Amino acid sequence: ALGQEKNLVGRSHECDYPQSVMRLPVCSEPNFDIEGSSGVIDERVKNLVKAGQPLYRIKSDVMQSLKPDVIVTQDHCEVCAVSLKDVEDAVCRWGGHEPRIVALKPDSLADVWSGIEKVAEAVNAADAGKRLIRTYRQRMEAMSRQSASAPSRPRVACIEWLNPLMAAGNWVPELTALLHADCVFGQAGKHSPWMSWEELCAQDPDVMIMMPCGWDMAKCEQEMKVLTERPDWNALKAVRDQRVYLTDGNQYFNRPGPRLVESMEILAEILYPAVFRFGFEGNAWRRF
Repeated sequence: ALGQEKNLVGRSHECDYPQSVMRLPVCSEPNFDIEGSSGVIDERVKNLVKAGQPLYRIKSDVMQSLKPDVIVTQDHCEVCAVSLKDVEDAVCRWGGHEPRIVALKPDSLADVWSGIEKVAEAVNAADAGKRLIRTYRQRMEAMSRQSASAPSRPRVACIEWLNPLMAAGNWVPELTALLHADCVFGQAGKHSPWMSWEELCAQDPDVMIMMPCGWDMAKCEQEMKVLTERPDWNALKAVRDQRVYLTDGNQYFNRPGPRLVESMEILAEILYPAVFRFGFEGNAWRRF
């Protein structure tokens, strides 16, 4: 987005957008089997954390051979991606060549913008970073103004994990608030909270949007039986009104970067279909 793709020399195992970056050497890998149900994956992760084992491995020899000047990493969630400490530990063993480490900690939209500024400055593209942020904010503000005249303020549950249940936090409640909707779980700027089925039933939201971390729509649909097999599933208002939606959380909502603008467009299409048409239906989201 900053016009610096030509300078990329490596990527993490999870970096897959745009398609052209797939040619780059992979510098990390998971330390656990990422296949399986949400409950099984959750158990594997918790077992590794309990044992004090890292969830991801850095391919230090690969990364060192690339001789990067800048390494962009994150300090937001050690479950989601390689941790800052792991990167620092790998680099400190190299000796001689010391790349600049840019660690991003995006808890909110403001943090996402400041992170873009940090990356832009580190790759000598500060002006491009400022232009990018200005454009993103203008697009979001335009959607916010357009949705302000909606006749009702829907109550929305954004679900980030299915078993156990977790609501989406951080920037997702901000996106829904900008669209004049109420996120019934999760707080802006706070990490995604665990929740119970009983709490979901008690809130009985108007709309339920599934955005499991790291999953696309196909995987999300496979896992929905964890919820649909519950005896009181059909009693939920969102189910009765056919307002349950699947999204590609992996490509959009879970990633705190430029595509959060598109994530807000997806939300706008879901919440106000008579007002917004950006062309994401079928590819990035669909009705369940």
